[in-house]
Amino acid sequence: MNPDDQLIDLGDRRLRTRRLAPRHDDGLERTTLVFLHEGLGCIEMWRDFPQRLCDATRCRGVIYDRTGYGGSSPWPTDPGVSYMEIEADRVLPRLLAALGIEDCVMVGHSDGGTIALNYAAADPEPLRAVVTLAAHVINEPVCSTSIEKARAAFAAGELRQRLAKYHAHVDHAFHLWADAWVAPGFQPMDADGRLPRIMVPVQAIQGEDDEYGSELQLGLIAGKVGGYCETRLVPDCGHSPHLQQPAYVLAEITRFIAPLALVG
Repeated sequence: MNPDDQLIDLGDRRLRTRRLAPRHDDGLERTTLVFLHEGLGCIEMWRDFPQRLCDATRCRGVIYDRTGYGGSSPWPTDPGVSYMEIEADRVLPRLLAALGIEDCVMVGHSDGGTIALNYAAADPEPLRAVVTLAAHVINEPVCSTSIEKARAAFAAGELRQRLAKYHAHVDHAFHLWADAWVAPGFQPMDADGRLPRIMVPVQAIQGEDDEYGSELQLGLIAGKVGGYCETRLVPDCGHSPHLQQPAYVLAEITRFIAPLALVG
């Protein structure tokens, strides 16, 4: 636990959160950036990107470890293959209410981006916009192949050892993610049912060399969401655009958020 971290008790689970403030505050009221990490991620695995984005946009931010990851408690009951929908529909609204966040932009990486889209489909009152980084709206063969490789690496021990530095419940965290994605017929969301209900602005970013998904993901997001959407396919970039091409991604997200950020 970082001294700045706070465990938020939601009754059936406790989630580790960290608040961020821009280093230079001009006193204007702006929206809050809520960062949703990848499938095997946590607060630390974002590195310094959330702070840099808060600095660039002058917005406050919140990062948190989702249920079962990092320093948060495990799932009280097994969510199975519906873990992303449940996180979006039942957990995230309660967390935002507990944190007193009434106006926000979701910034989600991989699974976190999918959760942000699932959340946006309910047209929640606090949500102003969504930014996704390598989000999945369908399960492509390239994704299943990469996850099978991760399962083999985890079973061999090396990947488990690396992840254990970040996750208190490492086996739970890994299998929650990996077992769902390789389950027969698994899809990360009901793309046809949910995406058309998203009316807030969406910015979808993906690496050209993403080992977990193709450009098809961007096309589906742009083609199906009900409101404005812009996409960016980043050259020389894999599954983590914010870490692999940080300057470009930081500039693009800042440009997108800046006109939307002021509250009132």
